[in-house]
Amino acid sequence: MTTTQTAATTDFVISRVFDAPRDLVWKCFTDPAHMQNWWGPKGVPVVASKMDLRPGGTYHYGMKNPDGSVMWGRMVYREIIPPEKLVFINSFSDEKGGLGRHPMAPTWPLEMLSVFTFEVQPGGKTKFTVRWSPHNATEEERKTFDAGHASMNQGWSGTMDKLEAYLATAKA
Repeated sequence: MTTTQTAATTDFVISRVFDAPRDLVWKCFTDPAHMQNWWGPKGVPVVASKMDLRPGGTYHYGMKNPDGSVMWGRMVYREIIPPEKLVFINSFSDEKGGLGRHPMAPTWPLEMLSVFTFEVQPGGKTKFTVRWSPHNATEEERKTFDAGHASMNQGWSGTMDKLEAYLATAKA
């Protein structure tokens, strides 16, 4: 008897509990003015932030890299359940919002399925969880994704550090 196995992609999952009410954490992800203040890696400020928060709508953003170049990204919303869950397809883009490749990793998946959940925790805190998986990816893109978990952990940890600092001063 022969058994054939196909390579399965392992979802990337990371969570953090924030000392902030769920409604405020939700607003930090659904209001472009809030997003502009914390989204993205450390040392990479958001320089453009435009959101159409509805299924089929987009969030299009630009982030300025330390070398002065601008990296663009977009989210295309699939499901929005306030204040519990956001589901969207995330990708790099060009300045006009067209689909683009990762500027430093050409075999990175062109599209990522992103599921963000927001759970009420005791003491007025919120557990935020990111679940990422390649969407419509080639085998090479899946392998790149699977090999990139440590880098994703580092990137998301830095982004969550920025959100945590912003939440300490943010107002609903």
